[in-house]
Amino acid sequence: MGSPGRGHRRLPQTPDCKTPTQEAALLPISRRQALALGGLALLAGSAGDAHAANPQGQLTWAVHVSLAPTWFDPAETPGMITPFMLLYALHDAMVKPMPGQSAAPCLADAWKIAPDGLSYAFTVRKDVTFHNGEPVTAEDVKFSFERYRGTSASLMKERVAEVQTPDARTVRFVLKKPWPDFLTFYASATGAGWIVPKKYIQQVGEEGFKKAPVGAGPYRFVSFTPGVELVFEAFEGYWRKMPSVKRLVLKVIPEEATRLAALKRGEVDIAYSIRGELAEELQRTPGFTLKPVVIQGTFWLYFPEQWDPKSPWHDLRVRKAAALAMDYKSINEALTLGYSRVANSIIPDSFEFFWKPPPAEYDPRQAKALLAAAGFRNGFDAGDYYCDASYANLAEAVLNNLQEVGIRVKLRPLERAAFFSAYAEKKLKNIVQAASGAFGNAATRLDAFVMKGGTYAYGHYDDLEALFAEQAVELDQKKRTELLHKIQRLVHERVIYAPIWQLAFINGQGRRVRESALGLIEGHAYSAPYEDVRINTG
Repeated sequence: MGSPGRGHRRLPQTPDCKTPTQEAALLPISRRQALALGGLALLAGSAGDAHAANPQGQLTWAVHVSLAPTWFDPAETPGMITPFMLLYALHDAMVKPMPGQSAAPCLADAWKIAPDGLSYAFTVRKDVTFHNGEPVTAEDVKFSFERYRGTSASLMKERVAEVQTPDARTVRFVLKKPWPDFLTFYASATGAGWIVPKKYIQQVGEEGFKKAPVGAGPYRFVSFTPGVELVFEAFEGYWRKMPSVKRLVLKVIPEEATRLAALKRGEVDIAYSIRGELAEELQRTPGFTLKPVVIQGTFWLYFPEQWDPKSPWHDLRVRKAAALAMDYKSINEALTLGYSRVANSIIPDSFEFFWKPPPAEYDPRQAKALLAAAGFRNGFDAGDYYCDASYANLAEAVLNNLQEVGIRVKLRPLERAAFFSAYAEKKLKNIVQAASGAFGNAATRLDAFVMKGGTYAYGHYDDLEALFAEQAVELDQKKRTELLHKIQRLVHERVIYAPIWQLAFINGQGRRVRESALGLIEGHAYSAPYEDVRINTG
């Protein structure tokens, strides 16, 4: 039969992309990677369990953030999970996280790694089309990769020597040297593997695509009213299975109490992000379900001026004081009913290569002592505290803790799209409360948030850069793990970040929902896959 990656073995599959697992023998990768790949050469099988009836009905979500047209385009995917709320409906990827698999074959029905580890060849699924009827081809795959400009784009393109398309269904990524994380970056940590139609984009242009996006996902774009709602309709020709729900509506309702009220009145069927007393109220309301999902979304405080010798944040003692000032347990219990995890890291504890740090400490007395030792016996004015407006209540709790030890700040909440745009453009100062729920592993998260050139990294440390470059080409799994653990330990010791929690994303579900698809994909914050969503007809 040959070892995975050396052959192009075809295996039967179930409609939901699950495949038999194999041990990978080509490269010295971990068992977790082998299980995630589910075999490096796969056939994804038939078009799925199409329903006997055509899609019917409508489900409506109350979304906690304003939706941005930039999220319609996989090419602009930032290092956060929010765009995947839309991508899983509108688009499809060659390989992507799915229920039971972190790397499931989707638009690619097979792939293999060359024996020398220098190329990955994918076979495009036969007879798959975009919503406009055009076939998905190898040229679209190449175009989507070359057009990609989101998080980690420069890193990927620096390591890919060439993208070859020997025929309409074959795409080969040729690497400059073996790179054990290629598939992790391509399949989950970025939007580079999500495929868009080359001909259509060339016809309508970049802005035209954002106004009327066309994808290959289970739902097609119908309309978008900024600040109000986004409407999708089922694409009955979707290869995996025909969606059962005809129309999906995502209503923008930023205010949490208003989302809950809309859910209780039946105006929406699923409400994202219901926290604190409102979540407790929902628990007490008959006919409604609280759906907490612990996600791969870590939250933290970042000190972008820590590399400036003139800034108070340049002093390790000041950054440590901020970390010690936070009452993690009380904040968790108040806002997420204790469901969130205080993992004390910017790396989710479910990620491969995660290094477990010491437990987070809440010690305001020690925080004050550190500030005094740094020359701030009476505290100091720390300026603005920037955050995503949808997590302003978390910011208020942390801000109160900081001010109790003498770190005085002013809250500056921004709408999510504006916040992450300013964050990526390095415009924020003082303190930044941020987060990432992006897929990947420890290396992908470090690349975006710690390493030089990272989308959200405002500075860097040369010794960490050297260690990161070394791990990126290390094929010995044990050695690579040691290197990534060392980087995480140094990030922790230097308090480059002050982690807050790994979020339990708490949602509300109404009576009409049979399957919300919340939690079906491990670590994912939102409903997905959308073709698995069901209306309760009983």
